[in-house]
Amino acid sequence: MDKLDNKTNMESKLLSSLGLCARARALVIGTPMVTEALRKTGADKPKLVLEAKDTSENTHKKISDKCSYYGVRHVRLDFTAAELSDALGKSSAVTSVAVCDENFYKLLEKHIQE
Repeated sequence: MDKLDNKTNMESKLLSSLGLCARARALVIGTPMVTEALRKTGADKPKLVLEAKDTSENTHKKISDKCSYYGVRHVRLDFTAAELSDALGKSSAVTSVAVCDENFYKLLEKHIQE
């Protein structure tokens, strides 16, 4: 298996895992909801924020700044908002998601390529 196949396989696993998280209701979906969730404390606080690669500069800055301020890991994915929404079973574009469950965070962390 060459590097490209391995990268494609990891991306596929990441999208599948995100779909599983969505079905388990362990995700906060959408930039407004994500930025609101970042203010929470305790067990409901996001552990990881994932952002689509095609978000606007303003949206990227807003998410990046909030994650930095609240000490939450932020990753900009190699997926478009449309690809992200397909994986989550949503009909409209999804620009960002936050993972609030510790176990799902660990699962996704294995598949994130940076």
